[in-house]
Amino acid sequence: MIAELISQSSQIGASVVAQGSPAQGFVAQTFVGPEVNWFALSPMLALLAGALTMMLVGALTPTWPKGLYAMAAAVTAGTAGALAMVQWDDITDNGPTTLVGGAIAFDTFAMFLTITICIGVLLVSLLTDSFLRGTPNDGPEIYALYLVAAIGGVVMASANDLIVLFLGLETLSLALYVLAASNRRSIASAEAGIKYFVLGGFASAFFLYGIALLYGAAGTTNISEMVATFQSGVDLDNPNALALAGLALLIVGLDFKVAAAPFHVWTPDVYQGAPSPVTAFMASVAKAAAFAAMLRVLVTALPFFRDDWRPVIWVLAILSLVVGSFLAVVQTNVKRMLAYSSVSHAGFLLVGVEAAGHTAGEALPGDGMPSVALYLMLYSVLVIGSFGVVTVVSRASGNVDGDASLDTFKGLAKRRPLLALAFTVFLLAQAGVPFTSGFIAKFGVIQAAVEVESYAIAVIAMVAAVVAAFLYLRIMVSMWLADPDDGAVESDAAGTGISVGLSSGLAIAAAAAFTLFVGVFPGWLLDAAETVNAIAR
Repeated sequence: MIAELISQSSQIGASVVAQGSPAQGFVAQTFVGPEVNWFALSPMLALLAGALTMMLVGALTPTWPKGLYAMAAAVTAGTAGALAMVQWDDITDNGPTTLVGGAIAFDTFAMFLTITICIGVLLVSLLTDSFLRGTPNDGPEIYALYLVAAIGGVVMASANDLIVLFLGLETLSLALYVLAASNRRSIASAEAGIKYFVLGGFASAFFLYGIALLYGAAGTTNISEMVATFQSGVDLDNPNALALAGLALLIVGLDFKVAAAPFHVWTPDVYQGAPSPVTAFMASVAKAAAFAAMLRVLVTALPFFRDDWRPVIWVLAILSLVVGSFLAVVQTNVKRMLAYSSVSHAGFLLVGVEAAGHTAGEALPGDGMPSVALYLMLYSVLVIGSFGVVTVVSRASGNVDGDASLDTFKGLAKRRPLLALAFTVFLLAQAGVPFTSGFIAKFGVIQAAVEVESYAIAVIAMVAAVVAAFLYLRIMVSMWLADPDDGAVESDAAGTGISVGLSSGLAIAAAAAFTLFVGVFPGWLLDAAETVNAIAR
């Protein structure tokens, strides 16, 4: 009996498959896939090809010669950055547009952030080579994760749909969770990874729930369609409670990713516990991608709610500036100092976002977005250089995580004067001293705030910069005026002291040269940043 039923069911199923159901036929006849401009997507495809190649070839071949993994990742990032420059030229000639059925924005803002991310991956890959060389962790996995995270960051910067943006966010986040815990022989690294994973999961949940509420309010997740919907449907007398609730949840999720106070609690522990090159990657590439997503969501997708979200950004900027600057001063661990410094820099970036909010959606958008985009590029380079020096110095003291106390830098100028000079350049730039890129970055966001008459936040930002300068001065005093410990002198005499590898030295030197060059000749980069206001609609 059972055999007969099975036979009959098989015959019925075969006849249905042979004839085809009406629904299947309708879908097959009406579905038309979006047109894909593959060359326009070439920066993402280059990063993807590099990541897949490293994983596949790395798994099927013997261990590569020393430095080849890092070189492959750096070449991949450089190729993607070069392709983004080519796309930039095409956009400036033909104007911005959207790709893949309106899901991806093809504009100068996306290309500027893509170039920033690729520069970050290139420099961090060089730092990682010296950090991992000679250790059991030296393999293709770390570099492939850098490239995968970079893909997520590029998608976040280019997303014209909130679902696509969320996919990019999760791609970046999952790679960062693994990278933070990548040193399997370190308890601190494992702790950093689990803390980042747990808190990051909460932030992603807030972000996704916010998308759901905005979809309920607008009926779409596409940013262009959302703008059109709210443009014709925003009632100032009766605000859309569903949209405001979604906006609030999105801000919570994004502020966690940018490490802004009071959502910064994960930053010091994760920055300290993660391997130093990974910390440099989080402070540069991850922050750039998160702020790119914030600008896409707030300034591009929700300009009609600017009077609702701008005061929130104002408060978060003040909190980040105050908390980051004052708590950094009392730290004795250099990585924790730079972690709280990163919170302070997030405050400066939020000053630019707040300035962009005054003119969001208008024909003349002002200098808010260009100042943030420029700040992200300049800060990414100098923070990678800073963590590069920390990596080199801490490794000489035998710390496997690249962690370093302030005492580790005593007398560095007498031991390695060029390394101390490079670190001084980075610290002065973070303090915003003239003739460095940091001054150009901070001046840009403060000027943008002054232009829209946000005088209070501009004054607070300048005061916070003065307070934070004391932090950088502490490190410089330790390097230049203090005497090195006896153990450090003995290790230098024995030839086991600080050793700057070729790849690390190249990355640090390139970052220092860029920091000084842009500080003296900023015009060319300022002109490039001015074009990011041309957003795809």
